[in-house]
Amino acid sequence: MLSALTFRRRFSDLSEQEVLALAISSEEDDARIYRSYAERLRGTYDATAMVFDGMAAEEDDHRRRLIDLHRRRFGEVIPLLRREHVAGFYARRPVWLVENLSLDTIRAEAEAMEKQAEAFYLRAAQASADAGTRKLLGDLAAAEAGHKTRAGTLIAEHVDPESEDQENRAAKRQFILTWVQPGLAGLMDGSVSTLAPIFATAFATQDTWTTFLVGSAASVGAGISMGFTEAAHDDGVLSGRGSPWKRGVASGVMTTLGGMGHALPYLIPDFWTATSVAIVVVFVELWAIAWIQNRFMDTPFLRAAMQVVLGGALVFAAGVLIGGG
Repeated sequence: MLSALTFRRRFSDLSEQEVLALAISSEEDDARIYRSYAERLRGTYDATAMVFDGMAAEEDDHRRRLIDLHRRRFGEVIPLLRREHVAGFYARRPVWLVENLSLDTIRAEAEAMEKQAEAFYLRAAQASADAGTRKLLGDLAAAEAGHKTRAGTLIAEHVDPESEDQENRAAKRQFILTWVQPGLAGLMDGSVSTLAPIFATAFATQDTWTTFLVGSAASVGAGISMGFTEAAHDDGVLSGRGSPWKRGVASGVMTTLGGMGHALPYLIPDFWTATSVAIVVVFVELWAIAWIQNRFMDTPFLRAAMQVVLGGALVFAAGVLIGGG
C-alpha cells in the first residue's frame, strides 16, 4: 500500500528484466560517483584518484556486460528503472555533492557503496523463489564482492608507501587548516578575551547570576562574531584552507565554548566557590590550548604554555583589577 501511494515499486514485484535494468542504472550511477571522486582528488591525492578512475572503469565494464546480457535475453530496449523508483532499495547518500570532502570520508563512502550493493543483492537472492532471478541476483552480489577485491588490487598498484605517506600528510594538513586552526583560534579568543569582562563583573558586583549573564552574552557574542569573520574573510579557494562554513562553525563553536567554560561556574550561588571553580576551569582551558598547539601545530609545549598562560594571566589580572577597583 505504501509503495503504491508513493509510486514506488516493490523489489519483489520486479521482473528479471526490470532487475537487470535496475542493475544497469545502478552501475552507471556508481561509475559517475567514482569519477567525481577521482576528479575531486586529482592534483592533491593523485594516487587515490587513479584508484577511483580504475573503479569507475570496472563499473563501466560491469555495465557493458549487463547490457550484453539484457540484449541477449530481452532485446535492445532497456526499461527506465532507477534506485529511487524501488521501495526499500539501497540509496546513495549525496556526499559527492559536498565540497572539500576529506580523503577518509571519500574512501569510507566508496567502501560503503560496495558493501551496500553486495548485501542487498544477497538478501534479495535469498528471498527470491524464482531460480532465474535468484541466479541473477547472486551473480550481481558476486560482482559487487569482486569490486572490493579489485579496489584492493588497484590500491596496491597505484598507492605505494611513499604516495600513501604523502597523501596522509596532505590530509592531515587539510584537516588542520579547515578544523584545527580556526577552532584553536576560536578557543584562544573565547578563553582569553572573555576573562576580563567576566571577572571584572564578578569582582565588581559579587553577584553570580549577573556574572553568568554577562559571561554568556560575551561568549555567545564573541562566537557569532568569530564564526562570521572566519567564514567571510577567506573563501578557501586561493588559500586552500577548505570550506569557509566549516571553518566558521569550528571557530564560532570553539569561541563560545571557550568563554562559557568559565561563565558556567557562576551558576553556583556562592560567589567565592563559583570564582574558585572558574579559576580552575581557566587553568584547564589554557593548558588545553597549549596541548593542542603542541599536538597539531608542532609548537614546543613549554613555549606554547608560556605564551598562553602569560597572556591569560595578564587578561585575568586586568579583569580583577578593573572589577575590584
